[in-house]
Amino acid sequence: MAIKPTDFVGSLAKGLAVLEAFGPDRPRLSVADAASATGLDRASARRCLLTLAELGYASHDGKFFTLTPKTLRLGSSALTSMPLAQVVQPWLDQLSERLGESVSVSILDETEIIYIARAAQRRVMTVGLMPGSRLPAHCTSMGRVLLAAMPEAEARKILARSDLTPRTIRSLSDPDTIMAMVARVRDQGYAVNDQEIEIGLRSIAIPLLAEGGRVVAAMNVGVSAARVEVAELVERILPALKQAQDNMRRVLR
Repeated sequence: MAIKPTDFVGSLAKGLAVLEAFGPDRPRLSVADAASATGLDRASARRCLLTLAELGYASHDGKFFTLTPKTLRLGSSALTSMPLAQVVQPWLDQLSERLGESVSVSILDETEIIYIARAAQRRVMTVGLMPGSRLPAHCTSMGRVLLAAMPEAEARKILARSDLTPRTIRSLSDPDTIMAMVARVRDQGYAVNDQEIEIGLRSIAIPLLAEGGRVVAAMNVGVSAARVEVAELVERILPALKQAQDNMRRVLR
């Protein structure tokens, strides 16, 4: 939606740009780092960083700024206020108890998936997952389901912006090979990931559909590769996922 220039708050936009400049590859930022990452001049970047520090969203050691846990309130508030997360959570809890496995729902955000709801039974990854966690879309079962839901040209554009560095020895890293896998997911309606994101982790994902068939998110079940073979994912867990998919389709808008 286009807005009038007088309605645009430039200082807020600058502050958000500086906030978004922090990330796994840039956990600490100097004024020069923030200016370089955002394209702002040093004076503007400095004011934004000092404001974040004054409000408690960042700490400052005299040179570098680091985000504080207070910033998690921003993401948590957004996630908990999302109707989709509220709608799916009871279904995830029920399915997780039934299968004895962890069940998650995510949406696509640029080149990553972001978890919006989760019911955990066992920890099968070395990194703990929770609402707000992010993973690369191209090498996750939920990510491939979401890529399969969009036109091929659009999915290729996302791959072109993605870091395709292999996460494990099983990871696919060639764009054409990944797109072939996405096409297969589109045809069969589900995606299986066999230890591409982390050795020892297998998962199976399907799309969550709203009325009319629109894909609104992806849902998966993650299991230990030591306990569950790929064939069992399809034979035992996929039917349960599809049943939950059908149940949720009636209430998703």
